[in-house]
Amino acid sequence: MELRGYQHEAVAPALRGRNCIIWLPTGAGKTRAAVHVCWKHLESRRDGRVAVLVNKVHLVEQHAKEEFHVLQGAFRVTAISGDSSHKYFFSQVVKRSDVVICTAQILHNALLSREEDTRVELTDFSLLVIDECHHTHKEAVYNKIMLNYLQRKLSGQRDLPQILGLTASPGTGGKTSFKGAVEHILQICASLDTEVITSAQEHLQQLQSQVPQPRKQYDLCQERAWDPFGQRLKKIMAQIQQHMGTAGLPQDFGTQTYEQQVVELEKRAAERFCRKTRACALHLRKYNDALLINDTVRMVDAFQHLQQFYATERDMKDPTERFLAITFEENRASLLALTGCQRYENPRLSKLEEILRENFQPQGSSRGIVFTKTRQSAHSLLSWLQDAAKLGGQHIRAAVLTGAGYSNQTKHMTQNEQQDVIRQFRKGDLNLLFSTSVAEEGLDIPKCNIVVRYGLMTNEIAMVQARGRARAENSVYSVLAKDNSREVSREQLNEDLVELMEKAIREVQAMPEREYRLKIAELQRNAVIGWQVKEAKITKRRRLHDPDDVYFYCVNCNVAVCCGSDIRTVEGMHHVNINPNFRCYYTVSLGKISFPRTFKDWEPGCRVMCSGCRQEWGMEMIYQHVKLPILCIKNFVVETPDEKRRYKKWSGVTFPIKEFDYVEYCSSTQEDESF
Repeated sequence: MELRGYQHEAVAPALRGRNCIIWLPTGAGKTRAAVHVCWKHLESRRDGRVAVLVNKVHLVEQHAKEEFHVLQGAFRVTAISGDSSHKYFFSQVVKRSDVVICTAQILHNALLSREEDTRVELTDFSLLVIDECHHTHKEAVYNKIMLNYLQRKLSGQRDLPQILGLTASPGTGGKTSFKGAVEHILQICASLDTEVITSAQEHLQQLQSQVPQPRKQYDLCQERAWDPFGQRLKKIMAQIQQHMGTAGLPQDFGTQTYEQQVVELEKRAAERFCRKTRACALHLRKYNDALLINDTVRMVDAFQHLQQFYATERDMKDPTERFLAITFEENRASLLALTGCQRYENPRLSKLEEILRENFQPQGSSRGIVFTKTRQSAHSLLSWLQDAAKLGGQHIRAAVLTGAGYSNQTKHMTQNEQQDVIRQFRKGDLNLLFSTSVAEEGLDIPKCNIVVRYGLMTNEIAMVQARGRARAENSVYSVLAKDNSREVSREQLNEDLVELMEKAIREVQAMPEREYRLKIAELQRNAVIGWQVKEAKITKRRRLHDPDDVYFYCVNCNVAVCCGSDIRTVEGMHHVNINPNFRCYYTVSLGKISFPRTFKDWEPGCRVMCSGCRQEWGMEMIYQHVKLPILCIKNFVVETPDEKRRYKKWSGVTFPIKEFDYVEYCSSTQEDESF
C-alpha cells in the first residue's frame, strides 16, 4: 500500500507495536493509514487478529467496501453490524477471521455474553482499531470496552491487544482553559491506554497541500420584521396555560429553555397523576416545537407539524383533550391562511437561496451539504427547495440524509436508504444533501465545494467534522444564522476552542515520557475505581425494592396495570410482561410493525396500547410462537414503597428483574389453562 509522507509519519509508532492515537484532519486518509497498520500487523504475527470498531452502523459496510477490501485475498475480512446474522455466532466468526469490522456495541455485547456462540475475550484480538476515538468517554460504548481493558491491565494481564485510535478532533471536553483542555486530552489518552499521539509534524506542509481548508464566511440574516403566525401560536399557548390554572408557568415560548421546563412539568404531572396538567404540557411542547420549526424553516412546516399531531387518535372523553382539540380547530383556518403569505416568510430561507444560487452553476460540477439540527428540518428544507421556483434552473438534485435510529418525531432512514443516497451522491446523480449530524463523522462523502451550517449550535468537534466536508479546491464553509445570535457566538467560541485543543495536543506530545506515564497511570487507576464504585451503586440500587411491591400505572389514565414481578428480560434488553392477566389491560393496533432487519429468536408483532385511553405502551414480541408485550418504561409511572416516578430507561429501576425462561413460561401457562 502506498502512503503519503505524513501518513507514514503518523503510523510509525503503531508499526512498532505502540498504542497510539492518529490525529489527522478529515480527508487526510486516517482509515487508509489504519489499513496499512493492520496489514503490517497481520504480516508480522502468525496468530494476529484485528477488530476494527466503529460507532455507527453505516460505517461498517463503508469500511469493508471502501477501505479494508484491499486486505481481502491475503486475509479473511468479515463485516458485522446489527443487521447482520453473523452477530448471533460472533465467537465462531471471530475464530475464522483475521479482521473483524463491527460496531462497538456488538463487541461489547460479546464481551458480556454468557453464550458460547457469541462470547469473546479481549485477548482473542491482537489489535483494536477504534474509529472516531474521541467518543471514548463517559457512558459511550468505546469507554465501556476500554474500562474492561484497563481493569485487566491494572490486574496484571499481559496479553491485551494493541490499541490504535483515529480522530480528526478530540475536542476540549467542554473546557475553556488551557489546563482543562490538557487534562481532557490526557483523559482520552488514559482511556485508550495511549503511549503517543501522532500527527503530521515533519510533513505538515504536504498535509496542508493535500487537505486544503475552505474559505469560511458568515451569512447573516435578520429576524422576521413581523411574525403573525408565531404570535398566533404564542397566543394559543397562553390560552392553554390559563386553562391549566397553575401559577408561575414560564412565558418564554419558542425557546429550548421553555421546552426543558415543559418536559419537566409533564414528568412531574404524570408522577402526581395530574392528567389535566400532563395533557396541557404535552400539547404545549408541540406548540413550542412548531415555534422552533417556524423559526428554522417555513410557516407551513410548523402548521403541518401541528396538523399531524392533532390528526392522531386521542381520548375525546377526557375534557382536557376535548378543550385542546377544539382550541386548535378554532385557530386552524387562520393559521393555514397565514402560511400562504410570502411577506411573513423566514429570512433564513432567502439567504440559503442566495448561497445555493451562487454555488450551483448550471451544468457545473458543484456538490454541497446543508447541515441542519433535526430530521424534521432536513425534510422541510428539501420540500422548500422543491417548491422554490428561483432554484428550478440551477440543476440541483437534492435528497435528505438522516440517522437510522428510531424516532417518534420523524421517519428514520433505513441503512439501505442511507447507503443508496450516499451512493447516488458519490456518482453525481445527487449533488446536494440536507443532512443531520450523521454526515459529519466518518462517512466517505466526495469533496464538496459548499458546506452550509444552517442555524446550528454545536461543539467544536462537530464544527471541525462539518468543515472537513468542504475539501474541493476553493470551497466555501458557510455559517448561516441570525445576526448577533447565539449560533454566531457559539461558532466563534468553537474557533477559539479548536485553537485551544491544538495547543493542548502539542503540550501533551511534548511532555517528558516519565511525567506522561505517571499521569496516565493515575488517571487509569481513578477511572477503574470510579467505574467499580458506580457498578456497586447500580447493583445496590437494583435491590432496593421487592418486585412484588412495585406497581406500574398507565402514564396517561393512571390505571394500575401490573407489578414488577410480572416483568422479565429477553436477551438481556427487551422487557416483557409474562402475566397472562395483563392481556385485559391492553389492545393492539392493526397490522404488524415492520423492521428493516431480522432477529434471532423473535419477530415484531403489533403495537400495544392502553385499552382505556389508547396511550401507546410498546409492542408485541412473537418469541418462538409465544406473544409477549414489550413495555417501554417511559409510558408508565412506577410506584415503589418510597415514591412514584417516571423513568426514561429500564436501567434506572430499583428492583431486580429475572431473565425470561421459555420452558418455565410454557409450563406455567399450560397449568393455568388446565386449572
